[in-house]
Amino acid sequence: MANSFSAAQFRKKALLCQGLLRRGSFGRGAGGVLKCIRQLGYVQIDTISVVERAHNHVLWSRVPGYQPAYIDDLLRNRQIFEYWFHAAAFLPMDDFRYAIPRMQAIKSGEKHWFANKDRKLMRRVCQRISAEGPLMARDFNDKTRSASGWWDWKPAKQALEQLFMEGDLMIAERRGFQKVYDLTERVLPDTVNTCAPDDHEQAGYFIDTAIRSHGFATLKTFTYLRKGKKIRESVREQIQQRVTDHDLIETRLPCGTTVFADPALATRKRVPNTVLILSPFDNCVIQRERCRKIFDFDFQIECYLPAHKRQYGYFSLPILYRDEFAGRIDCKADRAGKVLIVKALHVEGYNKPGFYRCLADNLNEYALFNGCKQISIVCKSASAAKLADQIEVAVQ
Repeated sequence: MANSFSAAQFRKKALLCQGLLRRGSFGRGAGGVLKCIRQLGYVQIDTISVVERAHNHVLWSRVPGYQPAYIDDLLRNRQIFEYWFHAAAFLPMDDFRYAIPRMQAIKSGEKHWFANKDRKLMRRVCQRISAEGPLMARDFNDKTRSASGWWDWKPAKQALEQLFMEGDLMIAERRGFQKVYDLTERVLPDTVNTCAPDDHEQAGYFIDTAIRSHGFATLKTFTYLRKGKKIRESVREQIQQRVTDHDLIETRLPCGTTVFADPALATRKRVPNTVLILSPFDNCVIQRERCRKIFDFDFQIECYLPAHKRQYGYFSLPILYRDEFAGRIDCKADRAGKVLIVKALHVEGYNKPGFYRCLADNLNEYALFNGCKQISIVCKSASAAKLADQIEVAVQ
């Protein structure tokens, strides 16, 4: 086994598979969004709204003209569904059966969601949804009853989430980002395969998803946050068989880490001279170790850290320039004032000609995406000053 590929080739392949090498490669509209989700395998949902929510940001970075309404349409039309990948996520409806093992494990108690499950309340919740139709958690907030009543919000919300994780309920739609629950039998299309995959099939799904969305992966990436000795063994066996069959190749990253890759790893696609401001939950950077090894970029989401431990800001966004990460920008959308506030900018030794012009162009687009008409740079640094010089031209 030899390393016959350069660091640049690995970066280009990763970005190509992620849909970041050429924005618009999936097309536009709801159809482009669906193609994008199928390619990535999942798009993580996050509730933080200091700027536009993560799932919308991830899709905006890849689908020109993206609108949040596209996700709503796909969910209502049963082309995608919500469940847990490594976190809450939108997934292609065609992949529903691969969520069943987790549902079964949670229902049987092999895996736990809530430590204490009120089965009696869960039955009552299901009965009410069956009789009344789709309901939100707030529909169970009955203020006419005592705090210990059946429809006290907190235990009812917990019952809804447990039923959702066990697969008895699905998210039929979202209203104002609030989940609307319905019986799975009424949400799931008749055409969807509901046969639970065995370990071999599940392992194959993990391999196919990783190779399609990343182009190459370590053994650890194939089973990212997946527990279970049988699954890991099956993944390892199938990878070796695919290498034998020349469906995968075994090679090394420049840092020496072994990866298994699509044989067509080398690409002649041109790297565009553009900047993309990405979500901190973007599929390209969410695996910290992978991002560090491929892009030499150590990115950590800092909103979950205590304030005194943050280096770059509460919700710093990675900045992708061409095929490298050039830094981070911490933003906040003042929606009432329609101003995107730049709280911090860290450019990491990057001073290539045209970079700040490209950053200003993308920041302007990002401001408009957040419903902002102005950009205010409140941080003081040499890089912030260079960006400010370009923003005067960029803001529309």
